[in-house]
Amino acid sequence: MRFLKLFVLPLFTASVLSASLTSATAIAAGDVPAAAAKAPPVPLLWKVSDQDNAVYLLGSFHLLRADDYPLSSDIDQAFAGAGKLVFEVAPEEMFDPTVPQRFMARARYDDGRTLSKVLPADLREKLNRVLAKNGSSLAQLDALEPWFVNLSLVLGVSQSMGFSPQLGLDQYLMRQAAEAGKPTSGLETMELQLQVMDSGPLPEQITALREFVDKPEDVPGMLDEIHAAWRNADLAKLDEKARVEMEQKTPETYRMVNVERNEAWVPQIQKMLDEPKQGDALVVVGSLHLLGNDGLVERLRSKGYTVERVCSVCAPTDGVSAEGASAGGAVPVIGAERAFAAKDAAKPADGKRGKDKPAKDAASKHDTSKHDGSEAEAAKQEPTKQESVK
Repeated sequence: MRFLKLFVLPLFTASVLSASLTSATAIAAGDVPAAAAKAPPVPLLWKVSDQDNAVYLLGSFHLLRADDYPLSSDIDQAFAGAGKLVFEVAPEEMFDPTVPQRFMARARYDDGRTLSKVLPADLREKLNRVLAKNGSSLAQLDALEPWFVNLSLVLGVSQSMGFSPQLGLDQYLMRQAAEAGKPTSGLETMELQLQVMDSGPLPEQITALREFVDKPEDVPGMLDEIHAAWRNADLAKLDEKARVEMEQKTPETYRMVNVERNEAWVPQIQKMLDEPKQGDALVVVGSLHLLGNDGLVERLRSKGYTVERVCSVCAPTDGVSAEGASAGGAVPVIGAERAFAAKDAAKPADGKRGKDKPAKDAASKHDTSKHDGSEAEAAKQEPTKQESVK
């Protein structure tokens, strides 16, 4: 839970906190510092398609190091073939100069409470000791809410280890899209992300802060562990350390951060698939949003779309792979050559949805009211089942 913020943190938050609380140097558009040669990270990339459209879902890590580049050729090909890029929040909203002020307003108490008043006595003492090592104190942060303090601490450690939001996969691809003249958009507004960050129940905010403060010396090693899991596309470990842990320890926060947002994003992605051919889209979101039965991968697969994992360095298979099973079911793994060479094979001659599309396919995709209703009802009545994979 301590490191989830770097993994699924609404992406603007990393940038705002970085700018206001650290001295990290921004990287110019398109520039990535030279680093020792390393194999590219294994991509968390899925192709979701129907007869004439494809959407590529890419799992991001919002803070990365210079040696996380270059990216996989699979991502390069998905980017090159995309007619547009879609992020959690549109770049123009994320970099709106009013965001830091609006964010800090959300981070502060406005009802007479203070950090000292809401934290248990033992946690206040531990937090003070942690802050003192950095020349700060609880008194200096008293106007701030626990979630903000927790994020600040995690980001401070991450940046001391060389992680930077300017190097995060989202921001890198935003710069690439701007340079290539590709249109971009967002799945939600900045205001919604601000609201999500500020709406976690106080007991769960305190739980997350306590996990950091109890053992701050463990933070670097655990951050390296989850970053390595992302680099290696170790879906099982990512699911265990991020999605499952969050769902179990802070279920209400999990519902707001993951479940509700995924539910809102699925119809938008369906629209990209169902509308007449406009060019494939590359959708870039925090990796948590692709994991488990709550994730976009399984939600879209359950609606009848073809879903395939795109990974040239993974063993190709048309059956259940370790990677596919970890995403929640029998998702075949294909290489980039197959994923991108075959994408136009089934496209109708006029470039739009064919009238002779199989009826069962149309039904599985468009008669979704019953499925959506039962899914929503199930979410209300029982907890999400734990996935075995990330």
